[in-house]
Amino acid sequence: MRGMTVGETAERADLLAAAAVEAVEGTGAYAASVFLRSRDRRSIVLAAAYGVPPSLLGGWRLIPVSSPIPLATAYRSGRTVHLANAEETMRRYPQLAVALPYAFGSCSVPVGAGGETFGALAVVWAASPGSEGLSRARRRHVRTVAGRLGGSLAALRARTGDPVDCAPETVPVEIPAPSAPAVRVGLFGWDLVSGAFRGDDELCAIFGRDPRTFDGQATSLAACLHPGDLAGFLSAAREAAAGGRRITARRLRVRERGGGGEGYRTVELWARVLETDDPPGRRQLVGAVVDSRAGSAAVAAVERLRDGLFSLAPDGRVTYANHTALRQLDVSGDELLGRVLWDALPWLSDPDVESRHRSAMISQAPASFLACQAPDHWLAFSLHPEADGVTGRVVPLGHPPSAPAPPASTAEPAAATPTRLGVMHHVLQLGSALTEAVTTRQVCEVVSDQLLPAFGGQQLAVYVVRHGTMHRLFHTGRHEDFLDGLEGAPLHARLPGTEALTAGAPLFIESRQDLTRNYPGTPTGEVNSWAYLPLIASSHPVGTCVLGFDRNHRFTEKDRGVLTALAGLIAQALERAKLYDSEFAIARGLQQALLPHRLPVIPGIRTVARYLPGTSGMDIGGDWYDAIPTGDGVSLIIGDVQGHSIAAAATMAQLRSAVRAFTAVSHTPGEVMAGVNRTLVDLDPGLLASCCCLHVAARTHHAQAVTAGHPPPLLRRPDGTTEVLDLDIGPLLGVERTSDYPATPVDLPPGSVLALYTDGLVEEPGADIDVGIDRLRSSLAHARADSLDELADRLLHNARGSSYRADDIALLLTEYGPGPAHRDGAPGGGT
Repeated sequence: MRGMTVGETAERADLLAAAAVEAVEGTGAYAASVFLRSRDRRSIVLAAAYGVPPSLLGGWRLIPVSSPIPLATAYRSGRTVHLANAEETMRRYPQLAVALPYAFGSCSVPVGAGGETFGALAVVWAASPGSEGLSRARRRHVRTVAGRLGGSLAALRARTGDPVDCAPETVPVEIPAPSAPAVRVGLFGWDLVSGAFRGDDELCAIFGRDPRTFDGQATSLAACLHPGDLAGFLSAAREAAAGGRRITARRLRVRERGGGGEGYRTVELWARVLETDDPPGRRQLVGAVVDSRAGSAAVAAVERLRDGLFSLAPDGRVTYANHTALRQLDVSGDELLGRVLWDALPWLSDPDVESRHRSAMISQAPASFLACQAPDHWLAFSLHPEADGVTGRVVPLGHPPSAPAPPASTAEPAAATPTRLGVMHHVLQLGSALTEAVTTRQVCEVVSDQLLPAFGGQQLAVYVVRHGTMHRLFHTGRHEDFLDGLEGAPLHARLPGTEALTAGAPLFIESRQDLTRNYPGTPTGEVNSWAYLPLIASSHPVGTCVLGFDRNHRFTEKDRGVLTALAGLIAQALERAKLYDSEFAIARGLQQALLPHRLPVIPGIRTVARYLPGTSGMDIGGDWYDAIPTGDGVSLIIGDVQGHSIAAAATMAQLRSAVRAFTAVSHTPGEVMAGVNRTLVDLDPGLLASCCCLHVAARTHHAQAVTAGHPPPLLRRPDGTTEVLDLDIGPLLGVERTSDYPATPVDLPPGSVLALYTDGLVEEPGADIDVGIDRLRSSLAHARADSLDELADRLLHNARGSSYRADDIALLLTEYGPGPAHRDGAPGGGT
């Protein structure tokens, strides 16, 4: 079936179908799907499916672009995502594996042209554990098909204006997997006056004639009929021509030659008379010859078996069941055929049955389960899949199993309708995504990314309760005023957002008329439908999540059930995140309190510092910096205590105090570092630390530098050349109490800039730290800044923009030049 929405064309549907088929045929996969971008670019929409019907994909018909799903990754990145088997899928894309925990491999590639990405294409194949997936040649084939499709879509858009984008409600093109034909149909046209006869190749094959040598005469085909049928057929043709009637299901015996001699098989003739205008009144017999021999023989053979056998379409609809199966299932053919198995039989209406069928289809591996139809009446089901459907077998066990696997159902059907896999998918998908969200902002962003594309909404807002009133925590969408009346409203206010929360039940409003009738005076903005979801955790009102729709939206029973289920997950995650935010704020406040609040003002020396906490947890880091005035200049300190914990922060505070104490009694940098090392060994916190100390004299061009296993400082000279200082490296602090720390002299021309930093700024997973140091050196050399503050911000630009920082970052910049400082130093805490 091909679904067409406004703006779509049959030509585009043909392009999508052809690409899906070609991708499967060239890779040996059994299914393919094509997703195209949505109009708002926030999601990709299923546009075509080959082999696997969309119903098997559950909630994967509309995927948020930001989702950690292979198709979304291929669309975002423009790269191929190849997952050889279920193990690799679980390792790299756990959210996909949670929703589809079956043995399959997949290859997802972007679809686009001219630097523009339109969507993504994926193929799926059955994959046993340890399989290696597609070869490079087959992956290249998938990319080639996707590239051609992208070029064709771009050309179609340029020629006809047909948009590439898909609306969320687009009905995808479905191309069923090929199956062996059980019925052959030959078409013909017969001029009853002239005797001219035209038949297609299939008709010639049914009659045992070579279409290349067929002479076009009805008498040639008539000679192939059983002599006893010929006269009756000609009589029926004459009567039809005279009276303009139809010939319905006339059975004919056609001669068949085989290795054992000559025989006959029965076919059916269906035809009707048409009148033509050239010449006027001439009548022609047109129709079809149906040869169902293979299908009839298969049915007869299956009906003779004592086992119950049935056939399911890929989406689970029953297409055939033999008499034994109908008897064992205690159902008639009219009640079963054409319906989904687990919908037609209430005692099979359990998600486990649907999951077994989906597992068989997606992994292309047999599946089985037990079910109890009535007390002590157990049946064993086995499913044997092919790409075009499933053959099922059902047999009675004769007695209850002693220790059966969890049954597909209980003896008595449940009063409530069981949760379907589509609902379970959304719960699993959102639940899996929320496990990775830590802060309230991250929770809200996950909810927005998941709910809006899944339900076709355009606005989403999250309100939380503070001191008995509603306050907006998050909003996304074009219309920020659609909930103005809810901001600051007390819980007893008669508003949909507060009443849904106090009543503990979701509220669905499908039109402005409904809103005005029930809540007069409530602002609407440009929104036409609303879903108000109460967020309640541990019987405690947390807030309200509001979905807004620009157009009138009808909430189906499934929509209402899914959104109600998801509201509980959102509430729990939001409550957890609020607690995290509070503890995080306390932890970061403590950490900031341990760092200098302001750097000293030293004539001829300007200092600026920045500090960025890591984003991968709430633990406090051990990075610190300091600038300590001395009689003739300043001592610059930067250090990093091992680990992220309260212990690391406490050790950092003790080391910072020790450095200040040793510096205050005019020790040299080497003596300061040795004293701090002895202090750490005596404290015995079980932690090591790195540190770098430079004593800069304000009235000379020299400094003394000491390092204890810390990344080397950088020096940018007045002409812009920048180097990594080559210092004598001492051991880490805390290793050996008697360690020595040699000092290295450093020349500091006026106008030069020193950069001290911690490893969080230069370390990257899988890369040598020297590469990161050289990258920072290059950035310092080429960064153009009017001030030291601006230079610090430029060096931290990439780190600030990253959503993930595994380690804290400390940066201390010092500009050396004669004369008084032009301004005070920057505050110790970086912005």
